[in-house]
Amino acid sequence: MDAAPSPWNIANVVTMARIALVPVFAWALLVDDGQSVTWRLVATGIFAVAAASDKIDGHLARSRGLVTDLGKILDPIADKALVGAALVLLWWPLGELPWWVPAVVLVRELGITAMRMGMLRYEVMPASRGGKIKTVLQIAAILAFLLPLAHLHESAVVAAWVLMGAAVAVTVATGIDYLAQGWRIRRAARRSEPAG
Repeated sequence: MDAAPSPWNIANVVTMARIALVPVFAWALLVDDGQSVTWRLVATGIFAVAAASDKIDGHLARSRGLVTDLGKILDPIADKALVGAALVLLWWPLGELPWWVPAVVLVRELGITAMRMGMLRYEVMPASRGGKIKTVLQIAAILAFLLPLAHLHESAVVAAWVLMGAAVAVTVATGIDYLAQGWRIRRAARRSEPAG
């Protein structure tokens, strides 16, 4: 029997590096109250690298047989920390997003993550195709808002808002879909339980 992979493997190191980039990203975004074009571009670049590392660590873990319980815990933490930090800072102190955008996204993300963990006693709820589209839209929308929009053509602002609107809509829709899926799984599990 093959030995279980060490939790201190390259895939998990990439995930931990993504977590470590979150405060660096936040600092770069807030330099000069977010008004510096140079630092906004630096923050955008850091966010893009951190977001891309999610694909890298997942690929490494699967292709090299490095999937671990630690990685399963750290990966969603890294994702939520990166997206959450960006959305919250764009709302406050920068005032570039209304409060309800980070509120809706974070309530959905944290709520569905908690529900999926609670459902583990019945079965694993894998990420859906809609969930993957949601992640891509969130990353694209955040990247658009991280750009120095005040210095770009008005069409860039419109595009950023269209992306953010789509991201929020898909975030809500996939959240409802996960809730319905969880309800069906729980109902099926209760039906199969032996009568007391």
